[in-house]
Amino acid sequence: MKLTNRFLSLDVFRGLTICLMIVVNSPGTGADIYPYLAHADWFGFTLADLVFPSFLFAMGNAMSFSMKKFQSVEPRLFWKKILRRTFLIFLFGYLMYWYPFFQQASDGWELKPISETRIMGVLQRIALCYFFAAIMLYYLARRSVIILSAAALLGYWGILYLFGEPGGVLDMATNAGTKLDFAILGEGHIYKGDKIPFDPEGILSTLPAIVNVVAGYFAGVFVQEKGKTFEGISKLLIAGFLITSLALWWDLIFPISKKLWTSSFVLYTVGLDLSIMAVLIYAIEIKKVKFGVYFNDVFGKNPLFIYLFSEIFFITLRHIPTNSGLDAYEWVSEKVFQNIFPGAFGSLMTAVVFMLLCWSLGWWLNKKRIYIKI
Repeated sequence: MKLTNRFLSLDVFRGLTICLMIVVNSPGTGADIYPYLAHADWFGFTLADLVFPSFLFAMGNAMSFSMKKFQSVEPRLFWKKILRRTFLIFLFGYLMYWYPFFQQASDGWELKPISETRIMGVLQRIALCYFFAAIMLYYLARRSVIILSAAALLGYWGILYLFGEPGGVLDMATNAGTKLDFAILGEGHIYKGDKIPFDPEGILSTLPAIVNVVAGYFAGVFVQEKGKTFEGISKLLIAGFLITSLALWWDLIFPISKKLWTSSFVLYTVGLDLSIMAVLIYAIEIKKVKFGVYFNDVFGKNPLFIYLFSEIFFITLRHIPTNSGLDAYEWVSEKVFQNIFPGAFGSLMTAVVFMLLCWSLGWWLNKKRIYIKI
């Protein structure tokens, strides 16, 4: 552990999630990708499905340190801080989906219609989860937060079954979350990259996602209290095993689904994250393993900024045409990497090299001691 009360293992955990988020979000083209790097079609679970909830969990870890600063300040300062951060993260997420703002028209270029921009999304969900988790943790006692979190998971389960269309309460088109998104946001503002207009980061499914942040917060508090002890690591592993087992039991009647963000999905990812955290604490804090630590720590120093940069960079490359008829990202993937590494491995290597380019920005920022807080 450093001289400060930060745990390097927690920073590495956060950095690892950003690394995987970039790889999952930027697969190469020209070949199928490895199944574990693609999100489950609807029910089920893959490695890709673990990434986003793990980032929410890691954000909760960071809040276990930052929330201490608010314990002695008046509510006005607390609200100023969280409202500002929530607004900025949500705004950047909204602008990211609107980018590059213009589209080609028959007589030149025109502004992309605001009526067709996606309102919800990854950064927007991060913003909302941060906002509600911070309020709960600031105003409520630990026991009350735990009870409210359990109520959120059970309540979400109940809402889906009460307000979804009979016979299709968990179907993509007819679940309560989709109906709410259409009613409030309208079809124009909903994600259209799936089989039908459906937002995997919709309004209603943000409710159980808050619990991923709260779980990360309590895990961070526990790690600080127990430190780098075998007792603490053992308890994290036991908790991870029990929560994962509970999730698999719940999966029998409320299936695990990342796109629907079911309550069983929340418990399953929390259980896995607790286990991963325990392994990282043992390896980094106790055994002093150095391999890969600095690499992931670089990502962990500017996580949201690097993620935002990676998305803007990726979108930009996908809008640059080439003479071959492919966009710039497709050209590199299909004309370079697919010729060297045909198939799924070439697709993976395209994403890995792209991730390394994003890491180089993080490395430069870290070298200059520039830490951009969003």
